[in-house]
Amino acid sequence: MEEVSTSRYSLRALVLYFLRLGTTGFGGPIALVGFMNRDLVQQRGWFTNEEYVSGLAFSQLAPGPMATQLAMYLGFLRGRVLGATLVGIAFILPSFILVVLLGALYVQYGQLTWIGSAFYGVGAAVIAIILRSSWKLTKTTLKKDITLWSIFAFSFAATVLAGTEMLWTFVAGGGVALLLSYINHGRKRKQQLNIVVLPTLLLQLNSVAENRSFLDILFYFLKAGFVVFGSGLAIVPFLRGGVVDEYHWLTARQFIDAVAVAMITPGPVVITVAFIGYLVHGFDGAAAAALGVFVPVYLFVIFLAPVFEKVSENEHVKSFVRGVTAVATGAISGAILLLGKSAITDLPTTLILIGSALLLVKFKVEEPLLIALAACAGLLIKL
Repeated sequence: MEEVSTSRYSLRALVLYFLRLGTTGFGGPIALVGFMNRDLVQQRGWFTNEEYVSGLAFSQLAPGPMATQLAMYLGFLRGRVLGATLVGIAFILPSFILVVLLGALYVQYGQLTWIGSAFYGVGAAVIAIILRSSWKLTKTTLKKDITLWSIFAFSFAATVLAGTEMLWTFVAGGGVALLLSYINHGRKRKQQLNIVVLPTLLLQLNSVAENRSFLDILFYFLKAGFVVFGSGLAIVPFLRGGVVDEYHWLTARQFIDAVAVAMITPGPVVITVAFIGYLVHGFDGAAAAALGVFVPVYLFVIFLAPVFEKVSENEHVKSFVRGVTAVATGAISGAILLLGKSAITDLPTTLILIGSALLLVKFKVEEPLLIALAACAGLLIKL
């Protein structure tokens, strides 16, 4: 366990941590939020479990990719606006640079034929990583509370049956926990929770000119940043409908490659927008897409986190947050099952999954090395 007293309030240490996580954090949003819990709560003690759980709930309630929002929220807790700004940049920048470089190679040399082969192995390893992270996260947040485990089970089943995360389940889970809190405390006084209202103007951005200018790309991805909730993976179907079917900026094959690039690079999965932007309009397109998706996340944190922070100590608000968190963990577990169906398709991927789990749990192999080994296994099997 690292010393807490010398670094607990060090914004520099926190920024450096997120710079490293953005550089080496594989596995997508589910794994990333698990890493934050493991590193910042359990090992370093820089944040209490309550602070982390509140941040996780906030990142689920407000629009935007979950892992990035949680990172900025934690930065805000330690350094307010400056903290959210520096942490956000540190977390996003490494993967943005890497994705832009891959975009340049893609444009120069054509389709990345090795991506599919590498992802064949990486996908199975990623499932092992997120399984371990999800299990630790679930035990930490739900503990032995029967109500929370019931909400978790409902969310898990709903996610699996629907094939996606649904916003109403978060509201329902929080509402049930809140109602039980009132019953347990014997109070009849009603509390109100502020609900984020999305700007109508952004929701009406249904047309984007096809000349692919910087502003066109910026406004399209700005809309995406405001309407996507939860896991960064939730943005994938939304983007496909726009960039492939509606505006024809990319072919279906190019879009699949963009998603694959995001999945095998560290940092937030939603960084796939930078790869898409690069293919559409070069570096300017990549910058516009990244700004469009991440600026809404940043604005929600700096303007709404202070409000959320003030009311989060209220016992009923805490109950609502615990309910939302139980839904989030259930949805994450359901998403793992859905992802596993596409990643674990035959005997080799099953063996890679089992081997990855053993390396993680038994031999404590670091995630980047595991990803590299799985990519090599995929290349050897498929090429």
